[in-house]
Amino acid sequence: MQKKQGGYCVAVVGATGAVGREMIKVLEERDFPVAELRLYASPRSLGESIEFKGKGVAVDVLPEDPPDDIDIALFSAGSSVSKKAGPAFVSQGAVVIDNSSAWRMDRGVPLVVPEVNPDRALDALSATGKGIVANPNCSTIQLVVALKPLADAFGLERVVISTYQSVSGAGQAGIKELSEQVVSLFNNRDLNSSAFPHTIAFNCIPAIGAARDDGYTEEEWKLVTETRKILALPDLRVSPTAVRVPVFACHSESVHVQCSRKVTPKQARAALAQGEGLVIQDRLAENEYPMGGVAAGTDDVFVGRIRQDPDDDCSLNFWIVADNLRKGAALNAVQIAEALDEGLDQ
Repeated sequence: MQKKQGGYCVAVVGATGAVGREMIKVLEERDFPVAELRLYASPRSLGESIEFKGKGVAVDVLPEDPPDDIDIALFSAGSSVSKKAGPAFVSQGAVVIDNSSAWRMDRGVPLVVPEVNPDRALDALSATGKGIVANPNCSTIQLVVALKPLADAFGLERVVISTYQSVSGAGQAGIKELSEQVVSLFNNRDLNSSAFPHTIAFNCIPAIGAARDDGYTEEEWKLVTETRKILALPDLRVSPTAVRVPVFACHSESVHVQCSRKVTPKQARAALAQGEGLVIQDRLAENEYPMGGVAAGTDDVFVGRIRQDPDDDCSLNFWIVADNLRKGAALNAVQIAEALDEGLDQ
């Protein structure tokens, strides 16, 4: 990775997917120093053009042997592609920022949320680094942004979390399926389900990801292992439930935290107000609290419904909402690239 005149040569792998397109949009919105943009996707997207800074950029097929002039490669093409192509890009001098689960729990790969542990991004560039930075799961990202100020101020013992995850978490296929099912229901047509195991229109599905032998799903277990790694709290107790809900954008989370010492809602609000990337919306009597319908398209993590556990003065309940395509994926990846850029400048 080397900054050239005008910026970096940046590649987006999986450019035509929901997250890939959002990555391109965020790169432009945040004016990341892109000297040249390369877009890669599967053969079915060959020849498609995506606009970037007023110009169309052609989409190419991901090459077996990547070019040697790419500085940063943003990956959002799935674990199998990342496992194979990621190291190939690194061998040619690129730093890979990967949005899949392929590298997240690799001990040699930093798992980074810039509001929480931005310094870890530079580990990828160290002599022992693998040249890869992992982007956490979307639900984990918004969770740890809210947990970090509380962990610093009051300590954390246990987290119980239930997620309410939008269909965009399953990509374009999930968005399309909900749209088509809603239309079919109102027109008395048969429903087809392929992106999800059951009808998602006007329904909640209490399982996301493959089933594990312990009764949890892979999506739920990511919340356990990734939260511990990002916060550097290997013994933190985390109890998760992941639910798919019929909304297009934003993931919502109901969170219960047990702190190491007594904490009041007022003290928690003060701590959260100091957190980076957090917005507090917590006036219940005035019907002000985080909602996905309002948060869609925004970059912050919104926190509200902050209240004391009725039976434990060390515990709190609260509600978190964030746009899963932006802060939960594309924005976080670009923020990691910004952290790398800042680190090289120092």
